[in-house]
Amino acid sequence: MPVITVENLRKRFNLEAGFFARFGRFVYAVNDVSFSIGQNESYGLVGESGCGKTTTARLLVRMYESDSGTITFKDTVDVKSLKGGELKKYREKVKYVFQDPARSLNPRMSVYEVLIAGYRYSSDWPGEKKAREEAAAILEEVGLSASDLERRPAEFSGGQRQRISIARGLLLQPELLICDEVVSALDVSIQGQILNLLLDIRRRRNLSFLFIAHDLKVSSYFCDRIGVMYRGELMEEAAAADLYQTCLHPYTKLLFSSVAGTPDTAASGGPAQPSALLKGEVRTPVTELSGCAFAERCPLADEHCRREHPDMRESGGAGHRVRCFRA
Repeated sequence: MPVITVENLRKRFNLEAGFFARFGRFVYAVNDVSFSIGQNESYGLVGESGCGKTTTARLLVRMYESDSGTITFKDTVDVKSLKGGELKKYREKVKYVFQDPARSLNPRMSVYEVLIAGYRYSSDWPGEKKAREEAAAILEEVGLSASDLERRPAEFSGGQRQRISIARGLLLQPELLICDEVVSALDVSIQGQILNLLLDIRRRRNLSFLFIAHDLKVSSYFCDRIGVMYRGELMEEAAAADLYQTCLHPYTKLLFSSVAGTPDTAASGGPAQPSALLKGEVRTPVTELSGCAFAERCPLADEHCRREHPDMRESGGAGHRVRCFRA
């Protein structure tokens, strides 16, 4: 049974801000996105900045309200219909770890206060003494010490602060942990430590992950399945090992070829990397797309691609889906 299922999710934002802003011009941030995450599965959403992956994650915990589509928790709970205490309980089961711990951790609080700030008002608050014991245990689980409870976040390094953020997310025993670019701001050696920590946590707790990143190589190491996003759409979805060996979409190949040390797909029998021909950068659409979202940057695009919108289709093996006429 999937922990969470997303179907046909859409979100647009008004292009102009302010009370007197005109209504009617929009940024189309998430466009018909569908995926599911199973028990003890890690699902990666990967793409360049501005592709809609963080907006998608925030729709899952209702930081933003979606315009259409469904979010179902454990096959029974319609997340969009939750209110009050029911929404609060859902957010205790689906926790969010932010990209920048320096901004998400209140510098005026001690580590203990940071950890239990939300826990104190949860339905499972055990009292001050028990909460302190649990906070100390969770700090040790993420590689810190119980003696760190009274220190301030500013006294820690970036990697240690991210461990505190992870500990805060774990304290309420969630079933799904959303990790939003949790290693992107860290040194490579620290990235490895945090990824290995998350893998250990996943094994111990039977925990599911939504892992958001722009680095496909990192995501392939950590995730079971990966969805590649561009301009608010999923362009390709496959098992991580399958995607690493036989990616099909030109945009996925661009992302892989931008990572040093990634094997050349052509050398392993796949299509040649098109990175030398690709140009420009991702632009969030301000009109509804009529053709392929990637057509303006794709070296393979023809008039058919620019005129008609491709659907996701099975290609290259079970569970491997791609949104491309030419793949």
